[in-house]
Amino acid sequence: MGIFSTKKKYFNKLVLPLSISAAMTLPSLLFAAEPEKEDLKFGFIKLTDMAPLAVAYEKGFFEDEGLFVELEAQANWKVLLDRVITGELDGAHMLAGQPLGATIGFGTQAHIITAFSMDLNGNAITVSNKVWDEMKPHIPKDKDGKPVHPIKADYLKPVIEKYKDEGKPFNMGMVFPVSTHNYELRYWLAAGGINPGLYAPHKGDTSGQIDADAFLSVTPPPQMPSTMEAGTIYGYCVGEPWNQQAVFKNIGVPVITDYEIWKNNPEKVFGVSKAWADKYPNTHIAVVKSLIRSAQWLDANENGNRPEAVKILSKPNYVGADYDVIANSMTGTFEYEKGDKREVPDFNVFFRYNATYPYYSDAIWYLTQMRRWGQIEEQKADSWYMDIAKSVYRPDIYAQAAKELIAEGKLKASDFPDFNTEDGFKPPQSDFIDGVSYDGKQPNAYLESFKIGLKGKDKI
Repeated sequence: MGIFSTKKKYFNKLVLPLSISAAMTLPSLLFAAEPEKEDLKFGFIKLTDMAPLAVAYEKGFFEDEGLFVELEAQANWKVLLDRVITGELDGAHMLAGQPLGATIGFGTQAHIITAFSMDLNGNAITVSNKVWDEMKPHIPKDKDGKPVHPIKADYLKPVIEKYKDEGKPFNMGMVFPVSTHNYELRYWLAAGGINPGLYAPHKGDTSGQIDADAFLSVTPPPQMPSTMEAGTIYGYCVGEPWNQQAVFKNIGVPVITDYEIWKNNPEKVFGVSKAWADKYPNTHIAVVKSLIRSAQWLDANENGNRPEAVKILSKPNYVGADYDVIANSMTGTFEYEKGDKREVPDFNVFFRYNATYPYYSDAIWYLTQMRRWGQIEEQKADSWYMDIAKSVYRPDIYAQAAKELIAEGKLKASDFPDFNTEDGFKPPQSDFIDGVSYDGKQPNAYLESFKIGLKGKDKI
């Protein structure tokens, strides 16, 4: 596991107001409070969406806040979470579902919080060349003979039915039971009439394969291509660069991005234990400030900094994949079938569309999917979803960090939501592949809209 650490410590700097009159109106923000803890170690998984951490390190944003940081790659998501809980890591690049799953006690029980959303989008679903060849006859073509996107799971369904008739299980990989990848893959499959299976933790069944048509299991992200090449799985959902790696190795075809499954979906978060956040509140704000600046840099100048970001990420201590593989998606394009490269400017979003703000509605969406697939075993009131979201997602901490950055003149108020009116909920969204509308304030009504999955008083 590689470790990068900042080379110098900086004392916190005086927060310089934009003008004397501005200073008079912001007396409480004249100074950024000293961090209680300067020496920090953060964990990450080797994926391109860990970029805000790498950039904050490389561009000196951590140093600007008086933080002495080490970045350490972790073996897998479970190890990463466990090390945050034990205090071996001060915080980490996390799956958005991890703080929620831990807090409600699915798997490891621990109160984890997030005050920073790391990115939107960034994942895709890839199938093996053999499965792609079996899908293609069912996929509509445009006038040039290219597949019409988005490619729905409807076109995979006859392939799975064929495997079932032959007595062969259709195995697919995802990265962790509470990962975005698991829920996106399940959402896509179910939208095509394919049952991805249910969990029954009260019965000791955490496989998620009860009544499944497609059998999903955990595979660490960097191992996805080789596991598919070996024939253990026929497809997978993962973040970059591991979909593009399948294209470069000529072993598989990415069929759909998560942007096409749910436009501008939240992906990773930066997570810390609540105990750590309570003990080091000023340090936490300083970290969030650094990450906000990093995210803004990543999206600045219409993604003009992305080539430099790709160069950073290609270092072995970060993602360690070839520059060209990372650039294939990070710079605004995405290659599906080999040679079919298309413009997808929002495949990776780090700052625009308020990507860094920790919305309660994002948290509630993950909780609805946990309920839909049996990880939450019994019906919960709408108020329960709200209470859990508020205990895990912390826009109050984010707002404090943002206000300090505005006072320092490093970002503008227009770069952020209006903190005076923001209630933590996005307007109802309908940019899903199945056209179902999601309103975070009505989680149970949302669950009722699905044909496949648990809802209401359903229980295995």
